[in-house]
Amino acid sequence: MPHTLRLLATLLLLLAAPTMSAHAASADALAVDVKNESEPVLCAEKDNVAVAFSNKDVRAFRIEAVHPVYTTVGMRDSSEADWTACDMTKEPDYAAPGVAKQMTLYEEPGMALIGYRFPSFWRKSTAKVRIGDRVEDNIHMLQLWVPAPNGRDEVLVLYPQDGYWRPRPLNPPNMYSPYGSSFLVGPIDRDTRPHVEIKEVAFDPAAKRFTLTFAKGGSATVSIASVDDQRLALDVGFDKGIAGQPFAMLRSMYITEFNNDTARIAMREAGAKGWREDNIMKFGSARATDIWIGRLAPSRHNTTSPDVVFSGFSDAATPRRPRNEPPPMAPASK
Repeated sequence: MPHTLRLLATLLLLLAAPTMSAHAASADALAVDVKNESEPVLCAEKDNVAVAFSNKDVRAFRIEAVHPVYTTVGMRDSSEADWTACDMTKEPDYAAPGVAKQMTLYEEPGMALIGYRFPSFWRKSTAKVRIGDRVEDNIHMLQLWVPAPNGRDEVLVLYPQDGYWRPRPLNPPNMYSPYGSSFLVGPIDRDTRPHVEIKEVAFDPAAKRFTLTFAKGGSATVSIASVDDQRLALDVGFDKGIAGQPFAMLRSMYITEFNNDTARIAMREAGAKGWREDNIMKFGSARATDIWIGRLAPSRHNTTSPDVVFSGFSDAATPRRPRNEPPPMAPASK
């Protein structure tokens, strides 16, 4: 190559390098501290799995609920409660089931937000629920229904009084997929059990977005980015980072490999060349950018309930590019 052409090629590479580096970095999320706080139990109706996520710089990330890899059309699901070895009289946060009062808080063709008031709840009911000008007190559970091929499906549950969420995608064809694992978003307290103190929940139907105002200050949004019969994608955003305590947590149940709502964890650790995998009860801690928590084999409890993925951690107002979106093309050199 002539000397002048080599100089020109080198100059073009130097000019393009910052652009290419920026695009490469945009695909890599912040790393967060992942800590396993799970404990062994015998009762399948107690959440003993607790995986906490911490990083004071995180302002946005994505949560996905995905059908298990073993799900097949027509697969039998077992979603009955299992009270074997359960002595709930010793649980301070347990209240015997009762008849709940149901109310429709919002409804349009294909979409609805349903509220429930329980006869009792383990925490004092202080959080308010707002939809437009309507404000309700003492709502213990919210169910969000969205359009589906069969009319509408329930894809998200929120318990405003303790901050627990339960996600799931649309039902696969000719199947019912139950809820399984839960998650928390916001400053997590550990009084009796992990929870988030919420002052108010506001729902915007047009945006499919929940806005949480926390009792100790600060706010967050949880928005449906997409939903189909493969996955439910939720984008979470904070008005500011959360320091001194976890900003999110996965809650679930594990008794054995054949009786659980989640059994495995896999993560892409910061700087690692490959993924790390482990049994959910044996895992200790890590610093990771992507975390999958789910099952590789069917369980007799909530057999087809979804896996949960945490990713896209960002210090900006929106999550980093989701892994299933192709990377942006670098601008063509002139």
